[in-house]
Amino acid sequence: MNGARERIERLRTEIRQHERRYYVDNDPTIADEEFDLLMQQLRALESEHPEWLTPDSPTQRVGGQATDGFPSHVFSEPMLSLDNAYSVEELGEWNDRLRARLDDGDIDYVAELKIDGASIHLIYDAGILSHGITRGDGRVGDVVTSNVRTIRSVPLRLTADDTVEVRGEMFLGIDAFRRLNEERDARELPRFANPRNAAAGSLHQVDPAMVRERPLDFFAYTLLPRGERQSRDLERLHGLGFKVNPNWSVCGSFDDVVEFCRDWETRRDTLDYEIDGVVVKVDSVDLQERLGRTSKAPRWAIAFKFKARQATTSVLDIQVQVGRTGALTPKAALEPVPLGGVTIRNATLHNEDEIDRLGLRIGDRVLIERGGDVIPKIVKVVESAPDGRPFQAPTACPVCGSAVFRAEDEVVRRCLSQTCPARIKEAFLHWAQRKAMNIGGLGERRVEQLVEGGLVSDVSDLYTLSGNPERLTALERMGDKSVENLLAEIDASRAVPFEQLVHGLGIRHVGERTAQVLAGHFHSMKRLMAAETAELEQVDEIGPVVAETVSRFLREPRNRALIDRLDAAGLPMASEGPAPDRPNQVFAGQRIVVTGTLGAWTRGEVKAMIEARGGRVASSVSGRTAFVLAGADPGSKLAKAEKLGVRIVDEAAFGDMLV
Repeated sequence: MNGARERIERLRTEIRQHERRYYVDNDPTIADEEFDLLMQQLRALESEHPEWLTPDSPTQRVGGQATDGFPSHVFSEPMLSLDNAYSVEELGEWNDRLRARLDDGDIDYVAELKIDGASIHLIYDAGILSHGITRGDGRVGDVVTSNVRTIRSVPLRLTADDTVEVRGEMFLGIDAFRRLNEERDARELPRFANPRNAAAGSLHQVDPAMVRERPLDFFAYTLLPRGERQSRDLERLHGLGFKVNPNWSVCGSFDDVVEFCRDWETRRDTLDYEIDGVVVKVDSVDLQERLGRTSKAPRWAIAFKFKARQATTSVLDIQVQVGRTGALTPKAALEPVPLGGVTIRNATLHNEDEIDRLGLRIGDRVLIERGGDVIPKIVKVVESAPDGRPFQAPTACPVCGSAVFRAEDEVVRRCLSQTCPARIKEAFLHWAQRKAMNIGGLGERRVEQLVEGGLVSDVSDLYTLSGNPERLTALERMGDKSVENLLAEIDASRAVPFEQLVHGLGIRHVGERTAQVLAGHFHSMKRLMAAETAELEQVDEIGPVVAETVSRFLREPRNRALIDRLDAAGLPMASEGPAPDRPNQVFAGQRIVVTGTLGAWTRGEVKAMIEARGGRVASSVSGRTAFVLAGADPGSKLAKAEKLGVRIVDEAAFGDMLV
């Protein structure tokens, strides 16, 4: 007996710790499924020993604690939690209990997607939003009206002057969540673990302006006072101006409920927001009242939980893969773990800075999450290995052995070889662009055929294809005429200007304009290849980052060998005449940030105008920023510029600078 009692107390202590980390600190250390398992174990022990059940047990509490710093509100009707079913069998047991209590024959159900967000309670007086309240502990919540008012999907005025209370789920869409974490990365802030924590954390921000920057969304699902049926209440909510999740259904039988649940478990990745299950409710409010509730949950509703999308596992190794642009991306090789119906063996790590931010070492135990991505990500380290090994960034490309380089303003290392097998397809597509070598017949499908068929290994091989055209006609959908046209375009590319060949080489940071400047200054590939970094920096419009990138590219032996082969194939290696005309260099050496929605120009046009005038478009605001060009709805970059005292200009002022 004493052993069981000690186990109960240990479980209660452990669960309380995890509840605080999840609901108050927004910093979970275990997966949802593991937390649910702890709760199940505690409920089972308390069921076996009801004499040890206490009012402060986690099983007797609806939700988390109300957070200090906001006024409190006592709900007229508690915001109860739901019992969970983790299998069709458990769902069937719930249905059997309903029928035993009602004995009324057929029951209609409403099945709704269970949004993975944060519950919110709204009060409308005569059709006007008066209160927005978090769930808190289910009996008392925090009044966060100012924050709620910033969310566009919450109506400030209803379509009717009704005095009602509305409950629903505040959430972040998958793309919105990714953007939010990218912004936090740029500001060197900790990432949110998942969209639910991000939504809950947003609602508890003291400054509503910070909430306004986060694209929170809202689905309504409960109307108080209730009508005759839940399905009709959903329709009425929509009529009052609320956003109601369209993916709900009235189910006339339990089999229909099961089909709905199974269908959405397979389709969940088609949504732009996270769901973790289906909420099943008895449709008739009269039957709901007859069924009643327990101290913590209604008997007439249950949550069918999908298989977990988070899990904990160990990092066996950190490996590096090379992308088609030459970027070296680390990934974690994991101890295999089931997650969302599949076995996960790898997780993305994005870049070296992400590894440093996580404090990750080989051997650590980690929390992984699988959202809309096929490959999951590591959310955090939950247990550091005593003998963990730090990650060592490679100094050579793991695919081709060429030198790698990480620019000062970038977060990734890159392979410098334009002939690296990992990036060869991208190299061909760039080479064929109209503003480079202008080979129109060399599209993505054709490049795949040439590379995978072993006909080419780098762009210089294109100029040997005419010697054996039969190899081309053997390819799918390549008749004699298609081969003739492709070979003619390849041959014609020998006559493009030298500056287009410089662009076609695919040197990092060297676009059309920079290629023109380099070709106009050096006039030949021989002089360009002989230029030191310091000499490149002296060229107008060439900054230190571009100079270093060009110099490293041209020093790489594999790239020099490629240029020699192109020279032998008759490609243009020199140009004549002065450097091309260019606009005034009013932005020379300046870092400029563009934010918000522009009216007069596209982002691409603004970037081209800035670069043509010697400037550089930066992605984040810092003390080195010359000015911020702000359009409509500028977001956090404007606030940071104001804080740092960086100059802010509108489109009209920017236009004046171009003259």
